[in-house]
Amino acid sequence: MIKKLIPLLLVVNTISSVCAQNNAENAIATFSEKYPQEKIHIVLNKNSYIAGENIWFKSFVFDGYSPSQVSTTLFAELYDHNKTLIAKKFLPLINGEGNGSFTLPENLKEDVYYIRAYTTWMSNFSEEFQPLKPITIYNPSSNEKLTKAVDTPWSASVFPESGTFIEGIPTKFAVRLQSEGQTPGDWSGYVIDTKKPDVKITSFKGFDQNVGLFTLTPDAGAAYQLVVTDSKGKQQTVVLPEPKNSGFNLQVAVTNEAIKFKLKSKNIGPSTAYKVIGTLGNEMVFKVNSDKILEHSFSIPTKESMNGILQLTVFDDKENIVAQRLCFVKPDVLNVKKSVMQPVSLQESPKALNTFNVSSAGFTAYTVLVMDGISESSEDENSLLSTLWLTGDLTSKIYTPSQYFKENHNSEALDALLISEKWKRFDWKNIIAGSYPTIRYQPQPYVTYKGKVSINGKPAVSSDLNLLFEMPDHATRFHQVKTDANGFFSLNGLIFEDNIKVSYQLNDLKIPKEQVQVIFQPDYTFVPYRKSLPSDGYMLEKRISGEPLPPQVTRYVAEKQTQSSINEKVTLIEEVKLKVKKKDKTRLLNEKLSTSMFRSSDEQVFDFVNDNTTLGFANILMWLQGKVAGLAITTNMGNYNVKLRGYEIPIYLDEMQLDPSMISSISSSDVAMIKVIKGFFSAGFGGGYGAIAIYTKRGGMTGYVPDNSSPKLNKYTLNGFDKVAPFATPSYNDESFKSISNDVRSVLYWNPYLLTDPETPANVQFYNNNDAKNYKIIIMGYDNKENLPVYYNALVQ
Repeated sequence: MIKKLIPLLLVVNTISSVCAQNNAENAIATFSEKYPQEKIHIVLNKNSYIAGENIWFKSFVFDGYSPSQVSTTLFAELYDHNKTLIAKKFLPLINGEGNGSFTLPENLKEDVYYIRAYTTWMSNFSEEFQPLKPITIYNPSSNEKLTKAVDTPWSASVFPESGTFIEGIPTKFAVRLQSEGQTPGDWSGYVIDTKKPDVKITSFKGFDQNVGLFTLTPDAGAAYQLVVTDSKGKQQTVVLPEPKNSGFNLQVAVTNEAIKFKLKSKNIGPSTAYKVIGTLGNEMVFKVNSDKILEHSFSIPTKESMNGILQLTVFDDKENIVAQRLCFVKPDVLNVKKSVMQPVSLQESPKALNTFNVSSAGFTAYTVLVMDGISESSEDENSLLSTLWLTGDLTSKIYTPSQYFKENHNSEALDALLISEKWKRFDWKNIIAGSYPTIRYQPQPYVTYKGKVSINGKPAVSSDLNLLFEMPDHATRFHQVKTDANGFFSLNGLIFEDNIKVSYQLNDLKIPKEQVQVIFQPDYTFVPYRKSLPSDGYMLEKRISGEPLPPQVTRYVAEKQTQSSINEKVTLIEEVKLKVKKKDKTRLLNEKLSTSMFRSSDEQVFDFVNDNTTLGFANILMWLQGKVAGLAITTNMGNYNVKLRGYEIPIYLDEMQLDPSMISSISSSDVAMIKVIKGFFSAGFGGGYGAIAIYTKRGGMTGYVPDNSSPKLNKYTLNGFDKVAPFATPSYNDESFKSISNDVRSVLYWNPYLLTDPETPANVQFYNNNDAKNYKIIIMGYDNKENLPVYYNALVQ
């Protein structure tokens, strides 16, 4: 597995005599290296749906704070509130990104549904880290209707900073609200000593729906209570923990330049050595050992560091934990790349054409969503930034976590929230004892199958099996596998949508094909969800016949009708285009030979069928040298090194990856087409920096050697990745769309992979609906070169 390291906040140093044990350091190094922790952000094309519509979604998978290189496949599932599986999808991940769609049945009951997304690698760890995104789906034909639960009970809990409450030591307390519905946004609290119930020792006002904060210095023998009241007068009393007469309290102050901490203590006995370890994500980034730790304050410089949750843990000389605290690195200086959208001038008139550009900023693809400004986005509640930096690593319910990473956010509220949280990605006690997660599921490379070959019921041991794949473009791909000592073989790294047929025959022609049996079995699986679904804040009520629909649902119904009309017209136009459009021969050849996974907006094609071009060299790579800008080919003792724009790129023969050393075995007379793909393309591992794809000649092409395989060979159908439904948009400059009178679309543009060019900005075009006066524009991605998220979310007039 490829692990991207997080830059250190501070070089590990000791101050004086040190604790001899390093079990904690060794344990976290092992956990970080061998047990990477993936997390997923899901963005939807909109927030709510109506039965019969399509849900389009994009998933970002991170390993810590960088796009994951661990998994190449994503599993997505749609559940109803009874945890009945409605639909499931199997999708490719390219550089940690994947997209898909669900088609909602017309008769789907009105209710709250849940999208679950995970990788097989994530299934080795707690299900609490697998996102379950609630979605409201309406259906005016249902017997029951959704209504928001009101006045749901809420509860308050208190959390002393670092988990300790020591007599005489000033201690910050976070107050956390939770509810199965909604918590109050306006609330306050005060603290009393039960011996003097009429005296308010300290008072505070809640920051938001999640958390509030107060400070208290406890007296010996006191019994404290917290009284919390919401704006409607509802009240709850919480008993504070009993102050201890000995122990430690870790006190932390967060600024944008440093994280400062000191360890306060009382009645702890003889001086001994203590150490503090700081982990960002699951990697150790700070450590101090000292027998004089109680005499010092410490400062961890963070000016050049990345954002994220830092966990500070204090150990005694036996490596027992005496205090812990979570805090956020640089809460007011968020490392986000924003300047990707170039100045725009948008029109308000109905059905007007709008356009803006997105600069590459060194990045090759973005997810772009444009909505009517009055519409709600799934990013409003939980954004890409809040998943990356907060909710992806925490398991408690947080209301509107996106608020902590917007402009003018309250960093004090974020700090209070983290006082109330605990890091659950690993448990120090377990990993120090050598107890690590049990790995049951390995990440599989894209579509993976395993098979078994038998001859008259007996395993075909160490045999060569010829496989002929019939691709969706009707071309064939040849592949040979070798069975092991038990007749088993595996097919790894297949990238195709829907399904393909494969014919098979042993390479030993003396064995009649009738005696050969091959069994194929997918080497990937959907993992059942075991936990209960969370509460959703809605309830179902009986729908009264004839009652008017809520305005929001009425608009959803009209929007569905609009989109249905658009889909019909787009389909008709595409069919006409296919009949009348005259395509150039090279484009036809490209479409015939290459699948969609091997196409790019930035590719250079060499046609050896239609052009009067010959290779002129026995070696294909030698022929390419000097013909493609940025392509450098070097050789050393017969070993080729192929780089494009400084990055090493793979070579494919008929879309099967080929070792460069095998290039000389390809006959130049059999080559139909070569194309050099520059930058992102779907089949490239991790999105790729490019590739050289070589295609051999097929039947009817000059120089083609006929395939001698028999059509009577046994065939098997392999299922691949699920196809994504096309997202159709209107083109009001076309007469076909003039009949659409009431356009109330909430989503005006959706593109999960907007490709950009380093020299030319990508252009986004969309048509307005009938009444939009402003636009919600969301652009997101991740810049691997600068290790920064790319995020733009604004209401544009």
